[in-house]
Amino acid sequence: MTVVPDTLEDTALALADGRPCIFPTDTVYGLGVAVCAASGPDILFDVKQRDAGKPIAWLVGSIDDLQRYGKNLPSAVCQLAHRFWPGALTVIVEASDIVPAAYQSESGTIGLRMPANETTLALIRRVGSPLATTSANISGRPSVSRFELLDTELLARVGCALRDSVESLHSGVASTVIDCTGGGVRMVREGGIPFKDIAAQS
Repeated sequence: MTVVPDTLEDTALALADGRPCIFPTDTVYGLGVAVCAASGPDILFDVKQRDAGKPIAWLVGSIDDLQRYGKNLPSAVCQLAHRFWPGALTVIVEASDIVPAAYQSESGTIGLRMPANETTLALIRRVGSPLATTSANISGRPSVSRFELLDTELLARVGCALRDSVESLHSGVASTVIDCTGGGVRMVREGGIPFKDIAAQS
């Protein structure tokens, strides 16, 4: 089955309408909603056929968003963001008061990442809010970094699917995740950025 990709403008409009969409990132293709338009991430669990409960990280458009959507930030997380953003680093921080409860974890945290992908950043700018994003795959199936490998079952469930013109720059490796709550830095998942590089900066 050949799928015709949607345009950036159509994808931005669908996101602004609260619909889930597939779009590229610097790691793998993502499935997401605009947090300004969707009341919560539940629709992403439905589309992925995954049990609800696991928090969905936000893709943000600037380093300033770390201060906007996080609070009580240790100095280490600010240093790490300036070193590795935009890039494959997700930081878990205490959620600020403007983060809707539906997007926070049970302990009041939020994962934030600024992707190193111009298409993703253009979507964020056009929509005017972060994108709550998970990998674009049915639960239990592999994530992908090429449009033609996207699951047709998943494609049938979304509002739009945007192809990247520079797929060769996708790493195909998930982001590294660190927990920056509690005043320190705890390694959660090693991905595109080695833990040793994080430790050297923190």
